[in-house]
Amino acid sequence: MNKNDIRRSVRARKQMLDEAERLAAAQRVFDTVRKMAAYTVAHRVLLYHSLPDELSTHLFFENSPSDKTYYLPRVNGLDLEILPYERSRMHLGAFRIEEPDGDDTVDISEIDLVIVPAVAYDRAGNRVGRGKGYYDRLLSRSRATTIGICYDFQLVDEIETDEFDIPVDFVVADGHPIIRRKR
Repeated sequence: MNKNDIRRSVRARKQMLDEAERLAAAQRVFDTVRKMAAYTVAHRVLLYHSLPDELSTHLFFENSPSDKTYYLPRVNGLDLEILPYERSRMHLGAFRIEEPDGDDTVDISEIDLVIVPAVAYDRAGNRVGRGKGYYDRLLSRSRATTIGICYDFQLVDEIETDEFDIPVDFVVADGHPIIRRKR
């Protein structure tokens, strides 16, 4: 399947999930992430503010330990800026995604761990995003450990890649063991 076929297939599967299934899957995935060494040793974690059709990050924010600082991206033209997460400093931004307010941006080099959104992943850590390349541009400048999270059906056999595509280090799919990318 090409990337557009994968996007259509995953979108159709997401529409079949009810709210209880969505919440249970998110809980299982983030329980796994919390046990990973990459998360345990990280101090600065970049997450994303999930859209209604994505594996929810909202409960993760609410139930996270205070020994870490969490950040969210904000769209700035063709790139993503990184700002600290504070529930009281959010607004509806680009693509109807909640984004942080403020001027206290942080360089990607200061982030230890990035939780990366995607439409689909394969077992090699390759990903299909929404097609704008924001995360590929951001991750190309990063040395942080990257973890992709997804529902089981977002894990596909193989994704065709382009030279600018940046794979993640780990994939945590609901119901699967952690998948580590081979280097």
